[in-house]
Amino acid sequence: MPDLDETHDPGRKSWVASANAADSDFPIQNLPFGVFSRDTGTPRVCVAIGDQVLDLTFLEELGILTPAGSDRVFHTGTLNPFMALGPEKWTAARRGIARLLDADTPLLRDDARLCEVALVSQADVRMHLPFTVAGYTDFYASREHATNVGSMFRAPDNALLPNWLHIPIGYNGRASTVVVSGTDIRRPLGQLKGPQDDAPHLGPSAKLDFELELGAVVGQPSAMGQPITTAQAEQMMFGYVLLNDWSARDIQVWEYQPLGPFGSKAFGTTISPWIVTRDALAPFRVPTPERVKQLLPYLDEATPGNIDLQLEVDLRPDGAEPVTIAQTNAKYLYYSAAQQLTHHALTGCAMQVGDLLGSGTISGPDPESRGSLLELSWNGRDPVRVGDRTRTFLQDGDSVILRGWCEGEYRIGFGTCEGTILPATRMPSDP
Repeated sequence: MPDLDETHDPGRKSWVASANAADSDFPIQNLPFGVFSRDTGTPRVCVAIGDQVLDLTFLEELGILTPAGSDRVFHTGTLNPFMALGPEKWTAARRGIARLLDADTPLLRDDARLCEVALVSQADVRMHLPFTVAGYTDFYASREHATNVGSMFRAPDNALLPNWLHIPIGYNGRASTVVVSGTDIRRPLGQLKGPQDDAPHLGPSAKLDFELELGAVVGQPSAMGQPITTAQAEQMMFGYVLLNDWSARDIQVWEYQPLGPFGSKAFGTTISPWIVTRDALAPFRVPTPERVKQLLPYLDEATPGNIDLQLEVDLRPDGAEPVTIAQTNAKYLYYSAAQQLTHHALTGCAMQVGDLLGSGTISGPDPESRGSLLELSWNGRDPVRVGDRTRTFLQDGDSVILRGWCEGEYRIGFGTCEGTILPATRMPSDP
């Protein structure tokens, strides 16, 4: 876990006034990294500060910010080159950016011409995928979620399979369909087979769902054939994003045996545009829940591995106001991101800069804290009230908005992670 330093000082203020508001997601103690563009311009690296973005590509060009010395790392429109520098450089850059934005630092504060270029309103920019996703793995790390699903499809006394309490379960997803917040999601086609059907048929998913997750962004690689410790895994983590791993439940139930999810999860995964750094989250680290079964020693953690991160899901039906339908917390995750990464590399799987690890759906102990419609509606049995409407699964035109924030002496927010469902595409005709 990173040490606390001056960047975590709750009394520190910025000359960017909006960053000092009590309800701002992006105070000077946060400084999450992202990639933006103005109009149709080239994507550029930035941090969020209040309701503004600070253009790091511009500051690097001027020599004001030089995380790699004479080399440039903010010029490619992706954070991968910066992440490749490693944790010492990440921390040093964060300190340098905080000094530039500090209320007592005049360099940018008192130069109107410089500020006019370096600082841009978030309302006037387009956000992009913040990093090039090298690989994507989705885990199943919430005990409450796994118990709910197991109870639903097996029985409460057989909800967790024998391996679940010993091993972080996961599957390899598709990096090619990881998209940034605001990207529409097309309802997938697939093979469907009901319990009374003699044979499957082709059609659009009727049980389209969201999954409320936390995504861990790997910023340092590991070598093929070389396991890592949880302490090393923690050092490899650059930061975290909100993640919605959209799921076609009816396609999944027909395809998942014996090898697990395939097309039912590969059609779209949405992440928030801001990567909140491991450094920024240091004051909000908490231990994982008490173990039901003792884990093998390679999964032991010397420092708290979870994050006290409040999460909520809003659902906005087409043409209606959004309604909060779920509230939970990432602290409930049974396996931390470091444990997930450590297990991922255990067999010698090489990890890369830009790998993305999804936590799996995050659910809590109460019915209102379930992180998917599958659980909230109990597979369609109990419709969920959304204003003057109800939902069992997502309909075309529905938008799902994820939010997350840590709350203490100041607020560390993640912004939003949003996607809207479009109707399914017709199958192409034969030539």
